[in-house]
Amino acid sequence: QVQLVESGGGLVQAGGSLKLSCAASGRTFSKQAMGWFRQAPGKEREFVAGITWGGGMTRYAGSVKGRFTISRDNAKNTVYLQMSSLKPEDTAVYYCAARSGVAVSSSLGEYAYWGQGTQVTVSS
Repeated sequence: QVQLVESGGGLVQAGGSLKLSCAASGRTFSKQAMGWFRQAPGKEREFVAGITWGGGMTRYAGSVKGRFTISRDNAKNTVYLQMSSLKPEDTAVYYCAARSGVAVSSSLGEYAYWGQGTQVTVSS
C-alpha cells in the first residue's frame, strides 16, 4: 500500500504560481512512477504530468506544457508540481497518483494509488 497526501493548493490570481507537494508513505516510493491529474467540476479527471521513478523522464499534457514542472525527491518521498502562468481553466482539484511500474503513463487506469486531492482555484 502507498499513502499519498497532497498539499499546496489554494486561490491564486491568473498569471500567478503555486507549488503542489505530494508526500508518500508505505511501499518503496522510489520504484514507482508518479503522476498528477486534475478534475474540474463537471469534467472527467485528466492527466497533467508524470515522472519516472528516477526522475529522468517527464511527460506533460499539452495544455500545461511549458507552464508546469513535475519533479521528485526520493529521499523525501515527495513529488512536486510547480505551476506557473496559471489560467482560470487550470481551476480543478489536483490529485497525486502512484503506479506500480517505473515508466510514465498518462492513463488513469495505470495508477493504483491516489491521494485525496487539493483544490486549486485561479481567479481571472
